[in-house]
Amino acid sequence: MREVVIAPTLDSFRDAARRLIAGGVPPDDVLWREREGPEARGLFDAPEPEAPPVPGPELMVPRPFVALASAVVPRRDPERWRLLYSVLWRIAGGDRDLMLRRDDPDLQRLRRLADEGPAATDGAAGTARAAGVPSAAPFVPATSDLGELARAAASCRGCDLYRDATQTVFGKGPSSARAVLVGEQPGDQEDLQGAPFVGPAGAVLDRALVDAGLPRGEVYVTNAVKHFKFVRTPKRRLHQTPNSAEIGACRPWLLAELAILEPSVLVCLGASASKALLGDAFRITRDRGRFLESSYAPRVMATYHPSAVLRAEDPAGEKRIYDMLVSDLRLAKSAIPPA
Repeated sequence: MREVVIAPTLDSFRDAARRLIAGGVPPDDVLWREREGPEARGLFDAPEPEAPPVPGPELMVPRPFVALASAVVPRRDPERWRLLYSVLWRIAGGDRDLMLRRDDPDLQRLRRLADEGPAATDGAAGTARAAGVPSAAPFVPATSDLGELARAAASCRGCDLYRDATQTVFGKGPSSARAVLVGEQPGDQEDLQGAPFVGPAGAVLDRALVDAGLPRGEVYVTNAVKHFKFVRTPKRRLHQTPNSAEIGACRPWLLAELAILEPSVLVCLGASASKALLGDAFRITRDRGRFLESSYAPRVMATYHPSAVLRAEDPAGEKRIYDMLVSDLRLAKSAIPPA
């Protein structure tokens, strides 16, 4: 067994992993330990000088692995180094499609770590609450059954949106769906009926799916946030965009859905869903209509939310946005592999 002591940084892990792989040291023969004390450096600090790696072929690492590793390194779980090296070892061994797999145990654990809030890495839901970090993670069961997941979501108190909403609105669609559509949050009708995309925006989506040749009954539709956020007026409830804390709090439900479904194609509908899964830098007007690299599915893209069609200023604008929505959905359909 080889003991490897590193600073808790991506650079330190990367350099150690390269030397181990060049030396042919398998994951089971490595004991990872973090350097403790004041000499431990921050994530973005320069690494300490290390011995040069053993000469060998250059290791080409897929960008999805780099993104996943960057998200996992700040967590406190000591297992993250072993898991990262196990995945990297297999990639170096020629398994270039490993990052596309949804059922790999090491990747599943790493993705869960990547999506935990900072306080949640301590493994204490109460600590996260005490630190003021809302999260649904304590309410999400370890299950591979969508029905069990939906039943558990009905009792979620991960953020304060449940207080005013009528009910949790979970995703809906066949568990065999190869395409998943993710919107922002339930609207007024969705909140009352308990199902996603059943209001005016849902009618637009239904029409667009028909025009794109992608039957609604064959896709799974859900939202980044499962409770309706609104402001009550004397006549009606006005939609309010969920903030980043609310979106982050609800992410564990969405990630649990995706882990069970393992979609071939994932479509983010609108800015909130896109930022929830693709990051704050994503812009619909700039990045829509093309596939992006992501660990969530082999093909991930974003397009306008159907409600954007309803908000268009004139018929010409409505047609333009609707046509883009249909075009993007057709592209998504074309990426679904044959059954």
